[in-house]
Amino acid sequence: MQNREEVLKELFPEDVLKLSRDLSDGEVEFLRQMVEMLETKYRPNLAKNWANAEVPEGFFEDMGNIGYLTNPLLFQGREGKQTTSQLFQFFFAFTLSRFDISLNTLLGVHSGLGLNSFVFGGDDRQRNEYVPKLATHQLRTCFALTEPEHGSDVAWGLDTTAKKVGDKWILNGAKRWIGGANVADVIPVYAQDVETNKPKCFIVKRNQTGVKIDVIQDKIALKIVPNCNIYLEDVEVLEEDRLQNINSFKDIAKVLFSTRAGVAFMATGAMAGALQATLKYVKQRDQFGKKISSYQLVQEKLAMMQANVANAMALCVQIARLQEDGDYDEVVTSVGKMLNALRLRETVAMGRGICGGNGILVENDIARFFADAEAVYTYEGTHEINALVIGRSLTGQAAFN
Repeated sequence: MQNREEVLKELFPEDVLKLSRDLSDGEVEFLRQMVEMLETKYRPNLAKNWANAEVPEGFFEDMGNIGYLTNPLLFQGREGKQTTSQLFQFFFAFTLSRFDISLNTLLGVHSGLGLNSFVFGGDDRQRNEYVPKLATHQLRTCFALTEPEHGSDVAWGLDTTAKKVGDKWILNGAKRWIGGANVADVIPVYAQDVETNKPKCFIVKRNQTGVKIDVIQDKIALKIVPNCNIYLEDVEVLEEDRLQNINSFKDIAKVLFSTRAGVAFMATGAMAGALQATLKYVKQRDQFGKKISSYQLVQEKLAMMQANVANAMALCVQIARLQEDGDYDEVVTSVGKMLNALRLRETVAMGRGICGGNGILVENDIARFFADAEAVYTYEGTHEINALVIGRSLTGQAAFN
């Protein structure tokens, strides 16, 4: 029987700084079980799923069943706590992104931006009604903020409007890039109150009158994720279905800040996935009469990939420690997202280059990580937007326009 140290080495071979030692025994066992499920059930068809832009059948249900938000294993030593540890949340996102970035994105939208819209935006009744069902995947959600003409500049205003008529709100507008909207049971839609010019958030059902959803086609990255357009024409929402605590962009920012570190976590896991895929390839590829893993230039690039992973993991663990203490700082999370997404781009490029022409084939996993890295680089705040958040803190001057 393996001891704890052996299990950790097998689970996280790229963790040369041994950061995973701080995970609890229950967290380690949960992650071990999750990896076993992913490898046995979903690995065989993963490349096909990505190439065909299809969510693996049963994935969402399986992740709800293992209880990544509620499993008792995750609360050993955390009795009385309402959420899993931030350190676990990093290693969870790291492990799932190492397997596939799209699958982590699907869960991140649901359990991060979507769920937190209800956690931070709902009143007591709304939280009690929706959060438990969302946490266990009885209901699906997403996050409908981004619009065709508004991404990083949503703080300046939204084109989607909400007009109060009696005890109802009438919504009109469009949303774009909304991951999982086509299967969401409840959609938190952010819109501008025409009377106050302040944003509000409304619980919309995908099948209600006036809602039209289609899936964006022909993406080159995150192909498994069904990103959607949402069209809203005179959609009626009762006042009781307005999330009562979303009344300004500062309220929206709380949701965004709570999940931005998750993109840094995701980028780190994707680096590790690229490293694993490259190692697998070089150990079986022969050139000039021997395995290319034996060549100096190949090993130098592998060493840089490993160093990038170790550095990014250390940064993420420190962010997790701060957030465990309740310290959610937008500059810190912007540093994590900006730097780790940049290093991800660098890391997947090195791996793709090592694999040569075969590195552009989907059957060799490095191609998947190479393509998906482009999406990670630009979402949850582009490189430039996160840089300006950091720059504002350094200079005291906002340079967003």
